[in-house]
Amino acid sequence: MNGDLSSLLLEHVPAAAALFDRDMRYLAWNRRWLSDYRLDTQNLAGKWHYDVFPELNDHLRDIHRRVLSGEVLSSDLEQFDRADGSTDWVNWEMSPWHNDRGEIGGALLFTHVLREPLLSGPWLRSLHNELNLLVDSTWRHAICLLDREGHVTVWNIGAERLYGWTADETVGKSHELLFTHEDRQAGLPREQLSRAMKEQIVRARSWRLRKDGSRFLADCTISLVVDHNREIVGFGNVVRDTTADAERISLIMAREAQLHSILETVPDAMITINEQGIIESFSATAAVLFGYDVSEVLGRNISMLMPEPIAGWHDQYLSRYRSTGERRIIGKMRRLLGRRKDGSTFPHELYVGEASGGGRRVFTGFIRDITSREVGAAKLREVQSELIHISRVSAVGTMATALAHELNQPLTAIANYVQSCAALVESGSNVPPTQISEALSHAAHEALRAGEIIHRIRDFVSKGELERSIIQVADLVSEACALASFGSMHRKLECVVSLPPDLSPVMVDRVQIQQVLFNLINNAAEATNELGEIQIRAMQVGPIVRITVEDNGPGLPEGGEEEVFEPFISTKTTGMGLGLAICRTIIEAHGGRLWCGNADHGGAAFHFTVPVAERIDE
Repeated sequence: MNGDLSSLLLEHVPAAAALFDRDMRYLAWNRRWLSDYRLDTQNLAGKWHYDVFPELNDHLRDIHRRVLSGEVLSSDLEQFDRADGSTDWVNWEMSPWHNDRGEIGGALLFTHVLREPLLSGPWLRSLHNELNLLVDSTWRHAICLLDREGHVTVWNIGAERLYGWTADETVGKSHELLFTHEDRQAGLPREQLSRAMKEQIVRARSWRLRKDGSRFLADCTISLVVDHNREIVGFGNVVRDTTADAERISLIMAREAQLHSILETVPDAMITINEQGIIESFSATAAVLFGYDVSEVLGRNISMLMPEPIAGWHDQYLSRYRSTGERRIIGKMRRLLGRRKDGSTFPHELYVGEASGGGRRVFTGFIRDITSREVGAAKLREVQSELIHISRVSAVGTMATALAHELNQPLTAIANYVQSCAALVESGSNVPPTQISEALSHAAHEALRAGEIIHRIRDFVSKGELERSIIQVADLVSEACALASFGSMHRKLECVVSLPPDLSPVMVDRVQIQQVLFNLINNAAEATNELGEIQIRAMQVGPIVRITVEDNGPGLPEGGEEEVFEPFISTKTTGMGLGLAICRTIIEAHGGRLWCGNADHGGAAFHFTVPVAERIDE
């Protein structure tokens, strides 16, 4: 920067101004700089600024360093104590200047000095009055000034409202009257002033005393007050009543502790995550369930608790929810798999809730381990399957006599046909081959008939898991009627089957539904006389088919519609009362319902529903 040009420019600035290089040595200055700082006899060229003003403290030197680093700084009114004991009050602004290469070449400082006579004039009196009005208008804070010994010198309206004492009652008295007896005995008032002497500002919380003897919890700030000569003149005391705040905080903390205790003791694990899937809280139950310490999961992604491929998809799910707002999991119970620390997986139910507040959103998951429930359910299904199988075997045992009769007929016929053929051949008669062929054909037919009976009985007593397939209702009914007819050789039993031609096929386990129909038909046969009639009907109602087995017997006793399904309750002298209970279990496992009642003509009617097979479009 050209020195002559810079000096010329500075002379036209309406403030004291000086130009420095990067070492804070003078490059240029104006006449006002010399006059304001009483430097008329000095030549400042090349002099170090800190030699000219040795009273510059570390605070001002730090400001210079910051400006030379590129900052622009200023102050409206700052006290500047001179080495000769005088005090200047200065408004200033300091900024860096750049050379033709764009580098910081140094600093430019503008100042405006307000001397003591000006400060003691009308402006200072106006400022003093405005300050008093501001202090007195502060209702929420008690503000008072204390002298060096702790006597009240200023008492605002806020202090009068908070403490109950007027200014006339407090000014000139020790501020110890504001403390409780216990704190005065412990020397707390004197201790706080002593600390303020050393630390400049002291913040404390203690109980304070009102004029009426009541107490309040006070947040208190005590500041050391010094004059322009750094002489201690007293203390500033600002007090705020925080009793209500403390009570609210205490209540909130108590509620938080209670909530934390509840969440830590509930049997469900609880995990909280943010919108990015980062774990923010991990309950004690969750730690036990997943095998992690809390410190091992906080701050990590929730996907660490999921097996693949779900773990890799989870962040995409969160991103999609943030962008679309579409809820697919939130507010719903879902069955998922979790991954423990040791890598093992377990089934659990997950319920996710959402909460928003403070500009952020969190998700809370409640997790219930259902391993034991699913193991128990599998055991129950196994026992039920075994019981159902035993029921079928028992039914076949009951039919043993009838089965012997049914099998004896085709076996006898086979024997007769074969013996006849042998006799014809041995007689040497000229028997036409067609006659022998016809007899053997009849024998083969009877053998197939016996084989079909054995095959049907073997399928009926077979043991296996629930295997559903698409089956026509007519096939189920005809096979069940054929099985039931084995046990009715001494009756003239008639099964009247009435099925709509457009009845949809059903999705069921063939053997188990045959077992249900067999039991219902067999019970109906035992409830009728020698000329009994059993009607079997079916109708489709939306996605289900209802099948009815109705007899013309004496019907059910009044009020016994549910009792007949209770296990170990039977009207038969040799029955165990398990047949209908097992039938209901089978139907409910298919998602249907089994119930009974009396028909219009007085006989018993049993109804059950099974699902229609879903159509799959090509």
